[in-house]
Amino acid sequence: MKTNIAVSISCSTSAHARMAAEALQADASLKDCILAIEIHGAGQPGTLLSRSEIDAANVAVLVGGPVELEGRFASKAVYRTRASEAIQHPGAVLGAALALVEKPATPDAPMTITAQAVEGKHIVAITSCPTGIAHTFMAAEALKKAAAALGHEIHVETQGSVGAKNTLTEEDIAAADAVVIAADTNVDLARFAGKAVYSTGTKAAMHHGKDVIAAALSEAAASQSMGLSLAGNVEKIKAERSASRTGIYKHLMTGVSYMLPVVVAGGLSIALAFAIGGAGAHIQHPAIVNALEKIGGAAFGLFVAILSAYVAYSIADRPGIAPGLIGGILAQSLGAGFLGGIVAGFLAGYIVKFMAEHIHLPANLEGLKPVLILPFIGSIIVGLLMIFVIAPPVGIALTSVTHWLNGMRTSNAIVIGALLGAMMAFDMGGPVNKAAYTFSTALLLSHVNAPMAAVMAAGMTPPLGLALATFLFRNRFDEEEREAGSAAFVLGLAFITEGAIPFASRDPLRVIPSLMIGSAIAGAISMASGVQSLVPHGGVFALLIPGAVTHVATYLIAIAAGACVTAGALFILKRPVVIAEPMTATLATASLASSLSKG
Repeated sequence: MKTNIAVSISCSTSAHARMAAEALQADASLKDCILAIEIHGAGQPGTLLSRSEIDAANVAVLVGGPVELEGRFASKAVYRTRASEAIQHPGAVLGAALALVEKPATPDAPMTITAQAVEGKHIVAITSCPTGIAHTFMAAEALKKAAAALGHEIHVETQGSVGAKNTLTEEDIAAADAVVIAADTNVDLARFAGKAVYSTGTKAAMHHGKDVIAAALSEAAASQSMGLSLAGNVEKIKAERSASRTGIYKHLMTGVSYMLPVVVAGGLSIALAFAIGGAGAHIQHPAIVNALEKIGGAAFGLFVAILSAYVAYSIADRPGIAPGLIGGILAQSLGAGFLGGIVAGFLAGYIVKFMAEHIHLPANLEGLKPVLILPFIGSIIVGLLMIFVIAPPVGIALTSVTHWLNGMRTSNAIVIGALLGAMMAFDMGGPVNKAAYTFSTALLLSHVNAPMAAVMAAGMTPPLGLALATFLFRNRFDEEEREAGSAAFVLGLAFITEGAIPFASRDPLRVIPSLMIGSAIAGAISMASGVQSLVPHGGVFALLIPGAVTHVATYLIAIAAGACVTAGALFILKRPVVIAEPMTATLATASLASSLSKG
C-alpha cells in the first residue's frame, strides 16, 4: 500500500522551490509513496493543499517556510527540512518522513515536530574548515547540541589548524549508527568502511544541526540492506585494510598514496617522449619531445618530496607538511633518494608532533603554532639532520643497491623476480605486498625499472589465475565464486590484486600458496627477460601507451604463464565442491523401502 505524503515547500526563490519539488517527486516512486505538493515561491503563497489532501496524508513534510504553516498539519506527524537537503538528498528526506509513519500522531498526543523520530543512536562526526579555526569548532558544538536535543549520543572529531582533536577511535566508529562529515575541506573516509557517510558543509551543521543528523540517520537506515558485488566487496576490503593500518605502516602508506599519481604522470610523460622520439619525431618536432621529458623529469623530481611531506602529514597533520617537504627535497638533492625521503618524513612528523604536544602557549597565541612555530623550527631541525647526519650514509647505501641491481646476472634476476612476485601474492594488498610495491616504485627514481614490471605482472596474476580457474575447473568453486570469476578477470587486468581476496578468504590454505606460485613465475620470467616499466600502475592498460613497458610480447607471456600456473595449482590443491541436490520422490521412496526391508 502506498503512503500519502503532504509536502509544503517555501523558499526565498521560486526556482529553488521547483527544484525541491521535482527532486522529491522523482524519488517518490522509489519510496512507493504518493506526494501532494504545494509551493510557496519568493515569499508569495501559491495554491495551498486542500483539507481533503491533508487529511488523506499519512505524514507531512515541510521544506523551509515559517513555523505558522505547521498549524495546518496539527493532526499529522511532521518532518521539517531545508530546500537544499530536499534538492540534494530527496531520498533521505522521504525516508525520514516515512519513518514517522511508524509512530503516528493522535489528536490527544500529536507527534512533536523533530528532525528524526529515532532516538538513542550513536553518531560519530568530523568537522573541518579551510582555516581550521572558527567554523571547525562552531560546527562541532552545533552538532553536539543538536544530538543532545534529539536524544542521541555523538562523538565529534575536529580537524583544525593544529591537527585532529578528540580523535575517533576504532571502537567509536564500529559502534556508530551513522557518520556525519561536516567539512569544507577533503576528509579521508577510509576509516569509515562499511558505514553510511553523510557529507555536508560546516555552515549546514552550524545552522541546521538537527536536519543534518536526521538525514545522516535516514541514509544509514536506507543503506543497511544493500549488497555488494565482487568489485564493491574488493573496494570495501581495501578501505577496511586502509582503516586498520596503524603506526609506521599507516604513515608510510599515506605517503605512498599521495606520491603514486605523481610517479604515474611522470612515467607516462617520459614514455610518451620515448615513443615520439623513437618514431623520428625528435628530428621533426624536438620541442614536443623536450617538453614531455621536462614534464616527466619535473614529476620525478617531486615525488620524493611528496612522499616525505605526506608521511610527515600522516604523523603530525598539516604542521608536518613543510618540514617533510623540505626534508624530502634535501634528500633528493643530496643523493639520498627515496630512502632519505622516507627517513626525512618520519623525522619531520615525529619532531613536529613532539613539539605540538609539549609547546604550550597562551590561548591568544596558540594560532601561531601551526603556521609559524612548528613549521619553522621543524624545518630547521630536519634540514640540519639531513645535511649533516642522514644524507651522506643513506646516499652511499642507495648508490650501492642501484649498481648491484643494474649489474645483476640472469640467475639473480630470476631470484629477485620470484621473491617480489611471491610477496605480491602473499597478502594481496597487505603489508608484505605493499613493501614489494613501494620498493619497486621507489627504484624508478634511480632508473631501475625492471622490478616495477615484475611486480605489476605478479600483481595481476592472482585475480587472472582465479578467473581462469573458475572457467576451466568449475567444480572447484561454488556458484557465487564462478559468477565472480569474470569480475576478477577485469580487476586483474587493471592490476588490482585485491580482486583475489574474496576467494582466498574462503580457502586460504589452498588458494594463497597457488597464487604465490603463479606470481613468482610471472615475476621471475619478467625479470629474466629484462622487461622494464616506466609506470607503477595501470596493468595491461599501461601497455597501450607506447614505450611505457618494454618487450611487450614477453611481458604478456609472463603474465599468461603466471595465470596458467595459478589455475593449475588451484586445480591440484582445491577439492571439488559438493553441491547437495534435493532428493527426488522416486529416490526417496526407494530409500525408504530399503530401510524398511533391512529393519
